[in-house]
Amino acid sequence: MQEAIIKRVSRRTYKDVYIDKEKKDQIQKWIKEINKKSGLAIIYVEDGSKAFQSFSKTYGMFNNVRSIILLKGKKDDENLKEKVGYYGEELILNITDINLGTCWVGGTFDEKNINKIDNDEKLECIITVGVVENRKSFKEKLIGSLTHIKRKPINKRFESKETPPSWFMEGMKAVELAPSALNSQKTIFTYENGDVKAKIENNYRFDMIDLGIAKKHFEIEADGKFDFGNGGKFHKNNKY
Repeated sequence: MQEAIIKRVSRRTYKDVYIDKEKKDQIQKWIKEINKKSGLAIIYVEDGSKAFQSFSKTYGMFNNVRSIILLKGKKDDENLKEKVGYYGEELILNITDINLGTCWVGGTFDEKNINKIDNDEKLECIITVGVVENRKSFKEKLIGSLTHIKRKPINKRFESKETPPSWFMEGMKAVELAPSALNSQKTIFTYENGDVKAKIENNYRFDMIDLGIAKKHFEIEADGKFDFGNGGKFHKNNKY
């Protein structure tokens, strides 16, 4: 399994330093590539600390946030939320590979202090990114213990009337490690007559983002590509 999938964890405490230029330039290069292929309008903000200074917004869950990534796109993009999850997780895994810490942030920030959103755009989520200690701080461990929900077993994450092939199960192992809002782990994969689809009960504001994240994890290990959309079909590379 890709090392970044195993290594990635949510980090909320950062060192009080800026990201060095080489890594910052690499992140901006990845963002440019993603925007080009996705139609999103993701941007890197070197100092977005004002969005995390209000205790009433952040509940004290973050320390020393500086750099942030704004996950946004056109309001009329019908796949905006799913794209944000899919490409945002691609970005997080790449950033994990260069030994920086990240965290998905859906609501615990002060949006009034972010003025980089055009009128025809919508901000869906933020990624905090920065230099971290090798081990989580006591506060991070405490928050993790309070928010942790036991992972659902793989057999509760997919539906099939037959025994799926090994590549499908490898994909599901990666899905098991995918982050989700409130650790809800709601995305369900189906395998039927060689066809794979991914769906989610879309009744929460971050569900489609979670669907995109789960699809990205599955793709990496199962080697293929999903169609966008709730119930989108998976196309395995060695078959298409």
